[in-house]
Amino acid sequence: MPAPSPADRPEVQPNPPLPPATLVLGGARSGKSRYAESLLAGHAGRRLYVATAEAGDEEMAERIRRHRARRGAAWETVEAPLDLPQALAAAGAAAVLVDCLTLWLSNLIHARRDPEAATAALVAALAARRGPVVLVSTEVGWGIVPGEAGKHRR
Repeated sequence: MPAPSPADRPEVQPNPPLPPATLVLGGARSGKSRYAESLLAGHAGRRLYVATAEAGDEEMAERIRRHRARRGAAWETVEAPLDLPQALAAAGAAAVLVDCLTLWLSNLIHARRDPEAATAALVAALAARRGPVVLVSTEVGWGIVPGEAGKHRR
């Protein structure tokens, strides 16, 4: 059988456009953040990293430092441990990476905020978005972070 002619081959886009919202799921420390960053790496406009983690201990502070260093100056960072819907609303048309929904929900519970109301506000903020958003969340059924720092995968 002869090879298809160029006219018969579908056009391949090197960076296909993202859907309005993309959810990245994975186990604890599985590379979700890095993968999510790669999805927005080709975005020509403003890129906003909405971080929900709080540096509650030295290990988390170090992880936050590593993440910031890896992203570099191409990303703006907004800290939103509780006010994620407001951060999304303020982002305008920027491409947004939210890392991560699991920590955000945990923060809400620890702060004794109503997670159902906050989730409804998040859904409304996502529906009103004008730019792409990539949401990262830990699939809690795929494993937990060990209690001892020496047993964590890096």
